[in-house]
Amino acid sequence: MKISLSNTMLRFTGPGGSLLVPNRDEVCRRLAMLIEGECESLGPSKAAQKYDFSRQRYHQILAAFYEEGAEGLLLQKPGPKTDYRRTDQVVRLVIRCRFLDPDSSPEVIAQKIRQQNHAISQRSVERIIADYGLQKKTLRPESRQPAPVRPGPAHP
Repeated sequence: MKISLSNTMLRFTGPGGSLLVPNRDEVCRRLAMLIEGECESLGPSKAAQKYDFSRQRYHQILAAFYEEGAEGLLLQKPGPKTDYRRTDQVVRLVIRCRFLDPDSSPEVIAQKIRQQNHAISQRSVERIIADYGLQKKTLRPESRQPAPVRPGPAHP
């Protein structure tokens, strides 16, 4: 089998014909890279370079493929997958602190929770307060109408 790559198409060619795949299909591009790196004579470094990946990324993709099969080739969103700072326990602590002392600031609440050995930032406390609608109510300024005149004793 021969695999060729152009700016727009990825082509798999074998004795019976060829299969065209759009170059923007990341899963097929990654699979083609692994086939060329592992099964053809190209090798991991040159295959990674051909498909615009680093050698380290090549090995990460290969490990994901061995672990999960074709699903390991899917694009993953970067960053944390869970709220590892705002755990259920920390959320409960923030809510508890807010109800016990409604006038305490997010900074003070964060400090109290950190003293209990939970890693939390002031901004995370602010987000929890906003998510649960625990922010202080602000009073609207009264309308600027004249004060009512109270009838007093009549002057002669």
